[in-house]
Amino acid sequence: MTKLTIVANIVTNVDKIELVKAELLKLIDITRAEDGCINYDLHQDNENPAHFTFYENWESRELWQAHMGNQHLADYMAATEGCVESFVVNEMTQIA
Repeated sequence: MTKLTIVANIVTNVDKIELVKAELLKLIDITRAEDGCINYDLHQDNENPAHFTFYENWESRELWQAHMGNQHLADYMAATEGCVESFVVNEMTQIA
């Protein structure tokens, strides 16, 4: 299996930063316990607090896709509906 790196960028509406941040933090422990999760690290931009980035590594794309179908992510999506300006996910492979 090939390890998969995910870089997910989430930009919130300025008036919803704390709500989205709280919901993102709820994802950490449950995701880190999932099968195939190597790391799942959340970052907040120092200059733009509305910009969050997840840096994730998974044992395989299949295990990451299983993660994407989990209830806790559906709950996050429901809780933050209308609060996120943009959400961009990049699937990456480490080359060096």
